[in-house]
Amino acid sequence: MKFRQFVFIATLLAAASIAGSGVRPHGPVDAGGDARPPGPPPDAGRSAADEAVDEVVDLNGLTDVEFGDTEEELARRGMLASDVDACGPTLAGHGAVSPIFVDDRLVLLWLDDPVPTAERINVRTPQGIGVGTPVEEVRARYRSVSPLDAPQRTYRFDGLLARSGDRAYLFLHDGRTVRKIIAGYADWARRLFAEGYGPC
Repeated sequence: MKFRQFVFIATLLAAASIAGSGVRPHGPVDAGGDARPPGPPPDAGRSAADEAVDEVVDLNGLTDVEFGDTEEELARRGMLASDVDACGPTLAGHGAVSPIFVDDRLVLLWLDDPVPTAERINVRTPQGIGVGTPVEEVRARYRSVSPLDAPQRTYRFDGLLARSGDRAYLFLHDGRTVRKIIAGYADWARRLFAEGYGPC
């Protein structure tokens, strides 16, 4: 290749590179080549709360899962899922809800922080209490709650036990907000608190 051909090709490549460089417009370009201001994103006007789906856990359980159901029965109905990130079985389609079984019977549901997914599922009590609710709101919505103090020198949360018959909600909190909710049989909820047991 002659030196003049090399210079010509190098000049063409440099010109092409310069023509393609520079600041590109952000957003669509109109027919005249001018950049238009970008339109609103497809999900504009929708907040994170709009994306969330509220599910209610009452003292009977969830819509398709009841306290007292057997593990075998829930597995047969396709309600139990084994997630590799979870430490035990989870309930299919119920967000961050972990079942706790004793003698093959569902005795408690452990509600944790909602998992960030495309469709966020917030699990709440019928009174609207969920993970993140201020503790004062729990006291206002439940007529009588029993305070439970975590043992000294542990990293466990204090609790508020709202009991109705043989069932209860146990709200674990950091003094300001609810951090975990356990629903189910009151004796098992109290025992869980006393022993420091978790869903794992």
